[in-house]
Amino acid sequence: MGTGNYTTVTKFIILGLTENYTVCAILFIVFLGIYVVTLMGNVSIIMLIRGSPSLHTPMYIFLCHLAFVDIGYSSSVTPVMLMGFLKKGTSLPVAGWAARLCSVVMFGTTEYFLLAAMACDHYVAICLPLLDSTHMSPRICIFLVVMSYLGGCVNAWTFIGCLLSLSFCGQNKVNHFFCGYSPLLKLSCSHDFTAEIVPAISSGSIIVVTVFVIAVSYVSILITILKMHSTEGRHKAFSTCTSHLTAVTLFYGTITFIYVMPKTSYSTDQNKVVSVFYTVVIPMLNPLIYSLRNKEIKAALKTKLGRKIFS
Repeated sequence: MGTGNYTTVTKFIILGLTENYTVCAILFIVFLGIYVVTLMGNVSIIMLIRGSPSLHTPMYIFLCHLAFVDIGYSSSVTPVMLMGFLKKGTSLPVAGWAARLCSVVMFGTTEYFLLAAMACDHYVAICLPLLDSTHMSPRICIFLVVMSYLGGCVNAWTFIGCLLSLSFCGQNKVNHFFCGYSPLLKLSCSHDFTAEIVPAISSGSIIVVTVFVIAVSYVSILITILKMHSTEGRHKAFSTCTSHLTAVTLFYGTITFIYVMPKTSYSTDQNKVVSVFYTVVIPMLNPLIYSLRNKEIKAALKTKLGRKIFS
């Protein structure tokens, strides 16, 4: 159907990271390898936790769901990016774009909440060890996990509702590598201020709340650690929090760079590079971060491997 001198858009074309065929071939191999490592690493974490009774604790329950979310998050982005390396101008119908956007926002938002829940778990374990079994019982863990996914779904539907209120005509080429929301706002011919401000308020509120929870938890943890007289106790407490703090710093650091820095201070290409890091690379790094320095995971892995070798 026509709208004035324009044609209503029924599909979008993703331009991808680069148009250089040689670079595309190299990047395809690199990111395919990253995607395979991401799937293998996170699936291994899930299987190890589910199959090891010693890891059936709140911290590892959250880590198991974090691994699942990383798989979903990466799978919402990487396949489309890989298609862009093989074919110049990957086209997606509006419905397909909306579905992938919903998946990206849902898994990304759920990760915010899970990281905050893990910070609360560390706070209870270090600051209130005698009340750990009651304050972080299996029922409470399940409740926090369910609320994390629910929060992700609500935020995703906020984006989809605003996306469906927009109209697109004429230009349909998106200068990005995955199904994001901001690039579509630039192509919209309806210029709906509500569709721009509502997702920003929703996502901004979630980031502020989760950052506040994490900050309060770790300030309390730091105060408790400084009051400890045992050097061994301090070391154990620090080692418990190191992996989570590393993951939080990487995830929130890149998000802050994109959404807080002034839009005029960095180019679209820089935005793409940072987006690649938090959508593709971080889901691969999380299993490594949580396993390389974790004695309990190493012990469970050795037990599993020992059983397979001697069985």
